[in-house]
Amino acid sequence: MKPLLEKHFGKVWLLVVFGFLYLPLAFMVLFSFNSTRTDARFTGFSLRWYEALLNDSKIVDGFFLSLKIAAVTGLLSAVLATFAAFVLVRYRRFLGRTVFSGMVNAPLVMPEVIIGLSLLLLFVGAQNVFGWPQRGMLTIILGHTLLGMAYGMVVIQSRLLEMDRSIEEAAMDLGARPHQVFFLVTLPNIFQAILAAFLLAFTLSFDDVVITEFLSGPGVSTLPQVIFGYARRGINPTIYAAATILIVTVTIVVVAYAVWVARATRKREREMAAAIRG
Repeated sequence: MKPLLEKHFGKVWLLVVFGFLYLPLAFMVLFSFNSTRTDARFTGFSLRWYEALLNDSKIVDGFFLSLKIAAVTGLLSAVLATFAAFVLVRYRRFLGRTVFSGMVNAPLVMPEVIIGLSLLLLFVGAQNVFGWPQRGMLTIILGHTLLGMAYGMVVIQSRLLEMDRSIEEAAMDLGARPHQVFFLVTLPNIFQAILAAFLLAFTLSFDDVVITEFLSGPGVSTLPQVIFGYARRGINPTIYAAATILIVTVTIVVVAYAVWVARATRKREREMAAAIRG
């Protein structure tokens, strides 16, 4: 019995960890189909909470607002993170490099409460002096981009560090200018990392509550804010239905991205093998 336990200890431990992480999600999905409001026991299968979700204007409006904010944040974060990572990896020495690196990485270790509060003070001061910007969608995007860019830069920077520089050098030897090397050689090689940075920033923006609470204005409520407000008032299975739809959507996106990356990797390996044989 003991050798058998030692043999399968890793698998058992893995199942325990995954059960601890995902069992609460499974219960939430189950109770999103509950026929009553109670979460003490499952009383029967029903789609009433999904119907209530579609009729809840606060959740629907919050979802589309969060989607727009996350999409813009993901795009801005990916672009800014690409340039920041490229500068730090390709240009080892320039005036202010240490300060620039520290400022870009600061949001990774700084509490979101501090980030949100400091940005709030900045925007309030700018509004008092210049009359702009008004707190709302724009200020939320700026705050989320600050956080998403820092995380995205880590992903892109790691890809740039492991990229073979000889490819860029060969392109320059063939007469390509620096901007041509970047767009025709470097960018295609790090595109997967850029896409991963976009998805990471999108996810961080979509479910952020802390920074959004500081930067949102009157009449502007994202989906996490709406869900958090409902949760404070007691049990509302409509929240479970909304969370279930988000879980399914995220799962589909993650699986699709993993399949795309696997196919792209296999294609690149076949092309490299064919080039070596040729």
